[in-house]
Amino acid sequence: MITARRVARELALLSAAQLLRQPKQLSDTDCRSLILMAVRTLASDVRDTLEQAGSELSDSQRLLHHSELQLPHLEKAQSLLQEALQQAERCINCVGAALDLPEILYFAHQEEVQAYAIGILQHLHRHQAEIEQHLGAAMVDWQVDRLTQLDRYIIEIAMTEMAYLGVAKQVAINEAVELAKRYSDEGSHRFINGVLHRISELSARGVAQSPQS
Repeated sequence: MITARRVARELALLSAAQLLRQPKQLSDTDCRSLILMAVRTLASDVRDTLEQAGSELSDSQRLLHHSELQLPHLEKAQSLLQEALQQAERCINCVGAALDLPEILYFAHQEEVQAYAIGILQHLHRHQAEIEQHLGAAMVDWQVDRLTQLDRYIIEIAMTEMAYLGVAKQVAINEAVELAKRYSDEGSHRFINGVLHRISELSARGVAQSPQS
């Protein structure tokens, strides 16, 4: 079931890349602009991901048909094929999300949806340094810059909701996982779930100061 806040999160996620690069627009963006950015981002992501998946499938096919196929070629082909399948999964998820666009557009015109989406982005921009610090502390052996942009925004939106918008931790984590299921792949939603639970645990143990302090 699509709810007002779920639509707001999706609008924030899909317009984050554009609005956070131009923060002055955050106070001037209206509902129509948010929807346009979201639709353009969704369409662009599907196109780019399909192109990448097609390229990786072609490369894996070329390696599999290599006249002097050796183990290194086979391993590389398997790796490329796996990456292509992951990209295809992302495309399928995005196309599935696009089927909900009529309902999303209906909710998006509600004032509370626009206000909540902009609120997420404003807090995310205002507290970016603190959020990145806490995210980095929770990544353990992973570096933050290894995250895809999409997965990073999903995590940061959940962190913003928990720290600045009064959303219960488990609710924010569950919503982030649902966003990842809709727009990323299975590996990503499991990874995002783990990272957010670690952030929650570190906060509860007082390992790091709360971003609100």
